[in-house]
Amino acid sequence: MTDISRKNFIKGAAIAVAGVSFGKSALGSVAKLPSAPFKTGAIADKVSLSIFSKHLQWLNYKDMASLAAQLGVDGIDVTVRAGGHVLPERVKDDLPKAVEAIKQAGLNVYTITTDIKDADEKHTADVLKTASALGIKNYRMGWYSYDSKLDTLANIAVIKKRITALAAINEQYKIHGDYENHTGRFAGPLWDLWEVLKDLNPQWMGCQFDIRHATVDGAEAWPVTLDLLKNYIGSVTIKDFRWTKTNNKWVIEDVPLGQGMVDFKKYLAQLKKLNLLRPISLHYEYPLGGANDGATKLTIPKDDVIKAMQRDVNTLKGWLRESGLV
Repeated sequence: MTDISRKNFIKGAAIAVAGVSFGKSALGSVAKLPSAPFKTGAIADKVSLSIFSKHLQWLNYKDMASLAAQLGVDGIDVTVRAGGHVLPERVKDDLPKAVEAIKQAGLNVYTITTDIKDADEKHTADVLKTASALGIKNYRMGWYSYDSKLDTLANIAVIKKRITALAAINEQYKIHGDYENHTGRFAGPLWDLWEVLKDLNPQWMGCQFDIRHATVDGAEAWPVTLDLLKNYIGSVTIKDFRWTKTNNKWVIEDVPLGQGMVDFKKYLAQLKKLNLLRPISLHYEYPLGGANDGATKLTIPKDDVIKAMQRDVNTLKGWLRESGLV
């Protein structure tokens, strides 16, 4: 290193330190830091384990609640969307019935899963108002896709406007919106979701962190994005996968917990380290007689489906105990 380069390095380092210490006075406009994580309101104060009701679509409210209790989970993540357990147009009548059946079984509803993508959609207000009145603190949103006619930054700007409008209605109804990162869609790489969320109040708008999709998109990068988004994470999704070669092409294969590539022990340790005590939604995306796809009729014996579900619940609960999250 030459004397000149040393001087430049020292000068640059001094400016950087000054920027950290004095903000705008040293560097002019600086990036806005995320809001502090909130302690009450939308986020639960402990880890809860729910089963995603998409995989119980073959059962009515009472029977799915009974099975969930049998499996030993804490609650059910109810689908409130087209084709779900509760149809959006019937949310005022049917969501209370679903919640009552679940509570009768000794369980709770910590999260619901919706198709909501805009504040002014036909059923948005009804769904959020009804859910909030029932004590539900979190809802998962619908997904956005990138418009191929726009560049990446233009897409992010459009989506940010939509999510910002939703954040306002979330505040109105006192419920937290969770956008799930999903491979092949907006927020697949997660940094784009941060760009949208970073100026919003994390009390009302944030992320449902999906470690399966985060691993697909960044097998070694997800700890960085998890830390980046930590103040905005309202819930987490658990499922596993592995890469497999079919017809000389690498494809994603969904598998039971522990049979895939997701490093759950590392992930749960990170959740513990960051004190992310968030509601968990357990998914079954691997072949399961149609239950994996939300079928209303099974193609394999229901006992086989229940056995597989119980195995994943037991596996996850064991990991949660080992990590100190429960």
